[in-house]
Amino acid sequence: MGDGTAAHPGLAAELGYAHSSGNPLHRLVRWGAGTRAGGWVFSRTLRHLDDAVGRLTGGRHSAPGLLAGLAVLDVTTTGRRSGRSRTSHLIATPYAGGLALLGTNFGQAATPAWVHNLEADPRASVTYRGTTRDVVARAATATEAAEVFELAGRFYPGYAHYRRRVGESRRIRVLVLERA
Repeated sequence: MGDGTAAHPGLAAELGYAHSSGNPLHRLVRWGAGTRAGGWVFSRTLRHLDDAVGRLTGGRHSAPGLLAGLAVLDVTTTGRRSGRSRTSHLIATPYAGGLALLGTNFGQAATPAWVHNLEADPRASVTYRGTTRDVVARAATATEAAEVFELAGRFYPGYAHYRRRVGESRRIRVLVLERA
């Protein structure tokens, strides 16, 4: 990745972005979210729940952080149709000193809108715990995508379930974020 130079220690390190192994409750929620029913429920409710938790805690906590012990990254893209800023709360995968995003959409049939937005305009910003960085997204190579899925499965086994569920019905996009 281009941001691993001495001038930039790496996007994940700059943001202090990392995942914990989680406590037993966190691991149970991670497992449940990876099921077909859990994916369906979370795909429809998590954004709203996360917004509420953020408001109630002054942005100090997120729903996935409290429920599953996962770090949430705010990714702000430009809407491909509206041209407006759109912020999505996403779980990123620390990768090669930087970050990667998996467009799994909880294993649902549709590709998430934020993926289409980044494909139309790869410039974005990411915010974690009050620190914001401008980034550019690029499609991962096949080798990178395999590595990202393997790394992501270590902290959230739901990704493997989503991948099997999606099967050949659509391609799950993997995007690597690099400093702008």
